[in-house]
Amino acid sequence: MKAGMMDYPMTLPPMLERAGKFFPQVEIVSRRPDRSLHRYTYADFHRRARLLAAALQKAGLKPGERVATLMWNHSIHLECYFGIPAAAGVAHTLNVRLHPSELAYIVNHAEDRFLIVDDVLLPLFESFKDQVKPERVLVAPTTGQPVAPPYESYEDFLAGAGGDFSYPALDEDDAAAMCYTSGTTGKPKGVLYSHRALALHSFAFALPDAMAISQQDSILVAQPMFHANAWGVPFSAILCGSKLVFPGPYLDAASLIELLEKERVTFTGGVPTVWLRVLEALDADPGLWKPPPGMRIIVAGSAAPESMLRRFDQMGVRMIHFWGMTEITPAGTVSRLKKHMMEWPEAKQYEARLKQGMALPFVDVRVMTPEGEAPWDGETLGELQVRGPWVAANYFRLPEESDKWTADGWFRTGDVVSIDSEGYVRIADRSKDLIKSGGEWISSVDLENALVGHAAVAEAAVVAVPHPTWQERPLAAVVLKPGAAATADELRDFLAARFAKWQLPEAIVFVNELPHTSTGKLLKSRLREQYRGWKWKRPAESGD
Repeated sequence: MKAGMMDYPMTLPPMLERAGKFFPQVEIVSRRPDRSLHRYTYADFHRRARLLAAALQKAGLKPGERVATLMWNHSIHLECYFGIPAAAGVAHTLNVRLHPSELAYIVNHAEDRFLIVDDVLLPLFESFKDQVKPERVLVAPTTGQPVAPPYESYEDFLAGAGGDFSYPALDEDDAAAMCYTSGTTGKPKGVLYSHRALALHSFAFALPDAMAISQQDSILVAQPMFHANAWGVPFSAILCGSKLVFPGPYLDAASLIELLEKERVTFTGGVPTVWLRVLEALDADPGLWKPPPGMRIIVAGSAAPESMLRRFDQMGVRMIHFWGMTEITPAGTVSRLKKHMMEWPEAKQYEARLKQGMALPFVDVRVMTPEGEAPWDGETLGELQVRGPWVAANYFRLPEESDKWTADGWFRTGDVVSIDSEGYVRIADRSKDLIKSGGEWISSVDLENALVGHAAVAEAAVVAVPHPTWQERPLAAVVLKPGAAATADELRDFLAARFAKWQLPEAIVFVNELPHTSTGKLLKSRLREQYRGWKWKRPAESGD
């Protein structure tokens, strides 16, 4: 027997309408390219997102057609997040840090009909425009410079929308947004997000035992809006009516700290590299930022070391691990301590917080080994597999990639993990980053996090390098903090307190910087290629 509940689809327009009706005076702040701050309200955002939807309808956008955005983090990009799906289109964010040839491939594969681009990013678009054929290119005037043909002004496009707009009929399973994976292996792969997935994710992500996002928050969206929906934060913020702060193109430590302080930010996020730079700036001038009570930072992409969590704890800032992927809209787990864990010794609490945490509601997780499903013992390693209402069921127009899903409907993440008796996931490594030495596995992530705990180390990456005797041995590439000094033997002795001798890096090299992907993750594939021909000998620790 079915319950007698209303048939009310979970789509984005009700979230947009809620924002306009209940939170019209809430502020949205965006840093412009000239570093000035643009301010408007939820009422302005609501009006302009509806204008964008009306203008796209008038331009003939058909349901399911893709509208690409090539934009930094700012209020107009937020309008696209909601205005494009409100017109039954699909908001397709393009990663501004990709190579032009990759962007051309993605635009063509997605068959983007329209493209909206920041005026400051026109040179990037023009570097591949001859390889793509969007029907119309709209330019967002972030600098105030006039827009010249063949491009059209985004503002003029909105002005021509007319006053008669009504939402089209939308099904909650209709596509609303689209992102492509970062493409570190093979071609980038597209993921379509349904209205239902985005709405459910927004709700679960904001729950008290997840990110605890509320109307009281001032949220700095430091994670790129062009990657994995900015981790879903803008959608949850709009759902809850939180103040939003966008950094524009400026993600350097000084610019972020200025916004954190000036806008009294209570919630933000980013990859560990971003917060490493922030801590370095605060080391030089601790008075730059006085965090407000309840300040939280979410971190993903790679694991933050214990030393970073402790540093922020000392400042009254809670750093929270979560894990996700483009294919998971993107959050799957969050590392919040359960009530009884608050009574644990400090060291044990940090051990739990360093894990990627417990699955969000409606997300199922399991660890699979060649022998079957692994026990939740915190030790047995296997591949993390997930399923849930915001987990992708396929890639866009790539049927040959179906092996990423199991026969019984689970997504194979490629992450090697264990799950403990509390249900907390700990990522040991990506499957391609594990080191097989003498028949035993070594976690590069564990070594990296330990190295960063040394007072002289700013950043570290550990990769597998072929070895004539042991198959593979770990090599560590280390960036020292400015003015700091350390030797390879000193770092190896530091690690020896936590690792067996066979697990220690066989070589430690000191470099000026490490390669990163466009989203801030360590680019280990480049390091593996760079050191593939390493000649093993002791001492093997030289320079770059």
